[in-house]
Amino acid sequence: MYKSYSMELAGRTLRIDIDRVAKQANGAALMFYGDTTVLSTATASEKPREGIDFFPLSVEYEEKMYAVGKIPGGFNKREGKASEHSVLTSRVIDRPMRPLFPKDYRNDVTLNNLVMSVDTECNPEIPAMLGSALSVCISDIPFDGPCAATQVGLIGGEFVINPSLSQKDISDLQLTVASTREKVIMIEAGANEVPEERMIEAIYKAHEVNQEIIAFFDKIIAETGKPKHEYESYAVPQEVVAALEELVPSDEMEKAVFTDEKQVREANIRAIRERVEETWAENEEWLSYLGDALYQYQKKTVRKMILKDHKRPDGREITQIRPLAAEIDIVPRVHGSGMFTRGQTQICTITTLAPLADAQRIDGLDEMETSKRYMHHYNFPSYSVGETRPSRGPGRREIGHGALAEKALLPVLPSEEEFPYAIRTVSETFESNGSTSQASICGSTLSLMAAGVPIKKPVAGISTGLVTGDTDDDYVVLTDIQGLEDFFGDMDFKVAGTHDGITAIQMDIKIHGLTRSIVEEAIRRTKEAREYILREIMEPCIAKPRESVGPYAPKIIQIQIDPQKIGDVVGQRGKTINQIIDETGVKIDISDDGAVSICGTDQAGMDKAAEMVKIITTDFESGQIFVGKVVSIKEFGAFLEFAPGKEGMVHISKMSKGRINRVEDVLTLGDKVTVICLGKDRMGRISFSMKDVPAGAKPSI
Repeated sequence: MYKSYSMELAGRTLRIDIDRVAKQANGAALMFYGDTTVLSTATASEKPREGIDFFPLSVEYEEKMYAVGKIPGGFNKREGKASEHSVLTSRVIDRPMRPLFPKDYRNDVTLNNLVMSVDTECNPEIPAMLGSALSVCISDIPFDGPCAATQVGLIGGEFVINPSLSQKDISDLQLTVASTREKVIMIEAGANEVPEERMIEAIYKAHEVNQEIIAFFDKIIAETGKPKHEYESYAVPQEVVAALEELVPSDEMEKAVFTDEKQVREANIRAIRERVEETWAENEEWLSYLGDALYQYQKKTVRKMILKDHKRPDGREITQIRPLAAEIDIVPRVHGSGMFTRGQTQICTITTLAPLADAQRIDGLDEMETSKRYMHHYNFPSYSVGETRPSRGPGRREIGHGALAEKALLPVLPSEEEFPYAIRTVSETFESNGSTSQASICGSTLSLMAAGVPIKKPVAGISTGLVTGDTDDDYVVLTDIQGLEDFFGDMDFKVAGTHDGITAIQMDIKIHGLTRSIVEEAIRRTKEAREYILREIMEPCIAKPRESVGPYAPKIIQIQIDPQKIGDVVGQRGKTINQIIDETGVKIDISDDGAVSICGTDQAGMDKAAEMVKIITTDFESGQIFVGKVVSIKEFGAFLEFAPGKEGMVHISKMSKGRINRVEDVLTLGDKVTVICLGKDRMGRISFSMKDVPAGAKPSI
């Protein structure tokens, strides 16, 4: 018999069924939030894989189209690889969970979340995040939980807990916060320039709600939780640690890591490793722990230098940013380019503009969003860190970094009415030594302004780090962390925004949460650094967007037509619109409300296409002047095509002021002539005259 539990959460019922389904998983929770249904499971291998030297946690968020009553599009009528939204949701679930597993645990663990139905009032991400935490807590898998997650919106100046899909669409804030009993453990946010103080208020509003959920979880865990299983610890034996520290004195390790060049530091550590391997050549057991032991020794050294001595590996002050540089137009012929360099981190972003028809189509569970006009893609090639790994396409990290930069820039983009383009920015990582995602935000701002995209304000991003001691009050927050400080530190707190407020946050930590004082200091530090980068580096490079798009970017003319005449422009089976495109070399996009976008690089072709559309959609009146092409000759006159799919007739009597015997004496097929509209004849055809055109008359449209 299964057990069912429920609580009221943000005005909706959260119901959880335990031991109802998936009983062979280590832990399972069937989650119902309103009518949204998610099955969350947690499974672990019986023992670690041989040779594993990390904790192999996999988090899956599976979107099934049946959840919204759809059959997948395309030829293959089943779900394929995970969507970008699925990947991003998996990352949000992973980040607060990972630090709560034992650091010496090496068994494979998979957290799976199957979205089975979606109620638009209840976002499926919420039960998936909660279900993942609960399924591990009630399982026999070692875990220092529970934790809980809440989303917060900001509508009309008021906070909204767990906003619906329609509310998210109008919210100035999309914030997700995960917490343990005492501390915040994960923050993810997109915001419309929300001030720092208001953001902190929202974070701790979510933290309060999380405490209610954790209290609810405690009851479920107490009644259904399994005893945690024993596992083989992969901790480095103390005798190995002591032997390494004796062989490599602390001052030698300090000297090895104390440099601002990653390659020099890596060479120093490699030399130490080779010496230790030579010394321990006869002791295979100790050699098997050498990698972990060296990692821990470096970590201990770096943390001591920062925490006790306030010395950073590259010699900077705690609040000091690495050397910065900003450039634009480094790549010819592209629509826009910008490069941002921070120490050994270097990003080049390329902007491409296209008609709105090239916006990305989205086929997912969120029915509120079916297309995406702005796309940011982030690439991280192996050469950026001096490695030789072949490219296999973007992984979850690349997708996540791209989405973060996209989120940071969305609030400052012009509307479609102001700038009727689809926009793609691609950030190429040339060098990486910490915080490439934030450099890509700076590079993208430069690139967009160089491309002539009229963004409202420039956006910059920066990351802070953290090293903690034995108590909550013993910590150091680091501005602009490099790779080593991220690797051996406790936090990567990324914040992007304008001079006026925050547009995006992403926080990763390796400890069991942050106190409020740490969160507040990290946000304050990022504000100071962000404003410095904008004021001193980016704005002197390019202060505002260029007045127009570049010579190689497509130009767009917008025309508004009567929606009832869209069919006239398209023509039967697209014949008319395709003829316009073939004759002028443009792209044409027509929205349901009659907004016509004509896109091209040749202004003359665009003007001609616009003229054709206007002619097709204009109600014809006597006295209008047109230019037509002779497409048919009869005994009584000639038929002219004056726009694709639009023809009228010139009677033989209207061709010349003098008498003519044959139409062919005046016109031949293909001739272009200027005519004046006489209205419609008794058969309903548009009638033209050549002889009555006023001298010097120009086409009316």
